[in-house]
Amino acid sequence: MSNNTAIRDLLAFQRQTEALAGVAGRLGWDQETVMPHGAAEQRSEEMAAMEGVLHARRTDPRVGEWLEAADPKDDFERATVRLVRRSYDRMTKVPSDLAQEIARATSVAQGVWAAARASEKVADFLPTLGQVIALKRQEAACLAQGGDLYDALIDDYEPGASAASLAAMFGRMRPRLVALRAAVVAKAPPAAVVGVFPEAQQLALSREVATAYGYDWSRGRIDLAVHPFSSGGGNDSRITTRVVESDPFNCIYSTIHEVGHSSYELNIAQDYLLTPLGSGVSMGVHESQSRIYENQIGRGRGLTSWLYGRMREVFGDFGIGSAEAFYKAINRVQPGFIRTEADEVNYNLHIMMRFDLERAFVRGDLAVKDVEAAWNDRFRADFGVAVDRPRNGMLQDVHWSVGLYGYFPTYALGNVYAGCLYTALTAAVPELEAQLARGETGAAVGWLRENLQRHGGLRGPRETIAAACGFEPSEGPLLDYLEAKFRALYSL
Repeated sequence: MSNNTAIRDLLAFQRQTEALAGVAGRLGWDQETVMPHGAAEQRSEEMAAMEGVLHARRTDPRVGEWLEAADPKDDFERATVRLVRRSYDRMTKVPSDLAQEIARATSVAQGVWAAARASEKVADFLPTLGQVIALKRQEAACLAQGGDLYDALIDDYEPGASAASLAAMFGRMRPRLVALRAAVVAKAPPAAVVGVFPEAQQLALSREVATAYGYDWSRGRIDLAVHPFSSGGGNDSRITTRVVESDPFNCIYSTIHEVGHSSYELNIAQDYLLTPLGSGVSMGVHESQSRIYENQIGRGRGLTSWLYGRMREVFGDFGIGSAEAFYKAINRVQPGFIRTEADEVNYNLHIMMRFDLERAFVRGDLAVKDVEAAWNDRFRADFGVAVDRPRNGMLQDVHWSVGLYGYFPTYALGNVYAGCLYTALTAAVPELEAQLARGETGAAVGWLRENLQRHGGLRGPRETIAAACGFEPSEGPLLDYLEAKFRALYSL
C-alpha cells in the first residue's frame, strides 16, 4: 500500500463515518425538539444501534493500518491523521457493548430528566443518574488505564486539558471574580426590565437578531427545546431556544449564544466537509464563539443600543427609558439560580461549582444520593442564596443525564478564550461599538470567521486561539475585561 493510497482510503472511509455521525446527531436533535414522548424507548434502541455502527467503524482494524502506512504531506493531511489517530486510540480502548449501552442509557435518561424536572422530583431521576454515572466511570476507566478518571472524560471535550490545570486556572480566577462581585452588589442595582413579552414576538425578534449576526437560514433553523442547544455541522447546523414571557432576554440571548455555536460549524471551510477537520476543534473553542457572540458583542453598549430600539418597536414601552438604562438592565449583576441566565460576573462561579461536584462523583468521592444536598450546600456557600426548588438546582442542566461529564469546565474555558479573542478583535476593528450600535455585526463576525471559524480542526485548541489572537491564551484578558466593564457600569 502506498502512502498516497493510505491517505486516500482513510479519507474515503472517514467521509462515510462523518456522514453517519451526522445522522446520529439528527436523531438527538429530533429527540429534544419534536419526537413524540412515547417514542423514547424505541429511540434509545435506535441511538444504541447507531453507536454500534459508529464504534465499529472508528475501531475498524483498517483504520489502524491506514494510519500506520500514512505519510502526510501537508497541513490538512497531518491534521487528519492526528485527529483520526486520537479517535482510534480512544475508541479502541472502549468495548463496543459498553459504548452502545451508554448511548442507550443516556437516550432514555434525557427523557427521565425532563420528566423529573417538570415534576420537581429529584428522586425520580436519581436511579437513572446513578446508572449513567456508573457507565461513564466504566468508560473512563477504559480510557484512563490507571490514570485519573475525570481527566479521561475531559479529554473528550478539550484535548490537552486536565482537572489539575483547570482547577489551577479556576483558583486564579475565583478571588478576582468574588472581589468584583462583592464590590458590585454593594451598589444599588439598576432597574430591571418588567412586563409580559408574548412568545410569538420574542421568537420573531430572536430570529431577527440571529439574522443580524449573519446566521445562514438556508443551512440552519430554530426550534424550541427545554434546554437550548445547537446540533449538527457542515451544511446543516440547527439551533434551539426557549421562551419565558416575563423575561425576553432568556430567549434573545439563548438564541445569540446558540447562533455562535452554529455559525462556527457553518463557517468552517467547505473543503473540510465530512472530514475530521470539518467540526469545531474543542468545546472550549466552541464555547468561545457562543460566549463572545452573546457577551462581549451582544451585551456591549453598542449592540444593546440597537436592540433597545428594536424592542421598543416590537413590545412598546417596557419601563426602561433610555438605551443606557437598557444596557445596565441587560448587564444587571444579581445572584440567580440558573446558569444559562447568569450575568458575566457570576457565570464562571456556577461552572466552578459544577466542576467540583462532577469531579467528585466521577472519582467516587460523592454518592449519587448525596448530590442534591451537596449542590444545595455549595450553592448557598457560593451565592448566599438557598435553592428553592429542584428545577432551579441540580435538575436545571441536561448535561449529567446525557453523560457529558468533563463538559462543564469548557464553558469557563470558553469564556477565557473569548476574553482573549475580544482583545484581539477590538484591536483589529477599532470602530466595533459604533458598527454594533447600528446593528452591523459584519466586521466582528467576519473577523471571527476568517481568523478562527473557517479553520475547523486544523490546529489544536490552544493553538487555534493563539493563531487567532497573536498571543497565548490566559485568563488575564477576561478578568481585565470584566473588571473594566462592571467597574464602569457600577461607578466603582
